[in-house]
Amino acid sequence: MSLLNQLFNRGLLGAKCKTCLTLAISRIKLLQNKRDMQLKLMRKEIAQFLQAGQEPIARIRVEHVIREQNIWAAYEILELFCEFILARVPILDSQRECPSELREAVASIIFVAPRCSDVPDLLHVRNLFAAKYGKEFIAAATELRPDTSVNRTIIEKLSVSTPSAGVKLKVLKDIAQEYNVEWDSSQTEAEFSKKPEDLLNGPKQVYGGPSLSQAPAKHDLPEYSPSSEPAHPTISAQRKEDPEFHQPPSPGNIISLLGEDGLTKSLNGNDNPTPDLKRDMRPQSSEILERAQTAIAAADRATAAARAAAQLANVKFNTPY
Repeated sequence: MSLLNQLFNRGLLGAKCKTCLTLAISRIKLLQNKRDMQLKLMRKEIAQFLQAGQEPIARIRVEHVIREQNIWAAYEILELFCEFILARVPILDSQRECPSELREAVASIIFVAPRCSDVPDLLHVRNLFAAKYGKEFIAAATELRPDTSVNRTIIEKLSVSTPSAGVKLKVLKDIAQEYNVEWDSSQTEAEFSKKPEDLLNGPKQVYGGPSLSQAPAKHDLPEYSPSSEPAHPTISAQRKEDPEFHQPPSPGNIISLLGEDGLTKSLNGNDNPTPDLKRDMRPQSSEILERAQTAIAAADRATAAARAAAQLANVKFNTPY
């Protein structure tokens, strides 16, 4: 008789399945009580953060609360499925295929078993189902194939995706109401409404400041001093005298200034557009010469002082003692 049961995949669950399901139910209840206490402590801490005005910490901690609540809800459904299968183990033993009314419970336990390491008894039940219905049945439930019957709520509660902003805001409001915390949620709502930047595609906005060809206003330029003279005094002086002065135009700007006809003439030697550009870049000679003379005089004084110091050092070292 046992040989026939093995041939028709009958009698493979029996007492082992009942024992494993009973242990799994007891363990789930213990975990539920433990997780319930942890949730109360976590919710109380978040209420304290909200009352102290530490909303950024509360927005982070609330994700842990939501995660624990989801696991708690998934375990509650899982406990009902274990109770349901435990009462119908004789039916599973008597039929070769999984009954349609038990398919959701069986598939859900197969899906949950490797994801709930704190309930190892479910892995033993999963192995018994694999021996009964084959590896293809196990793979369909584990991989969530279209023909599987895994409970959708369990799939959602055990998902590792980040909770949405609406869910986090709702939980925060519930916690504030539960502990009678007067909390203004406007700042958190504004924070949740921000769209995250796409760091892979770069910033969405381009630089909106003045173009590179525009020179700063005259009052924005630093005052002249010999020690802060830039490397190109001619260009600096011209920029200070003429607010509309800009750097020599690029080839693209020359095309826009001359037009296609002017550029063609310039390239063919029929016209020479450069004198106007050179004329614009001529510095104001009077002020430039004054500044140059001042700089030369300062350099001469520094050179004379250095020579005097060198002569004094030579005299000092050459004097016999």
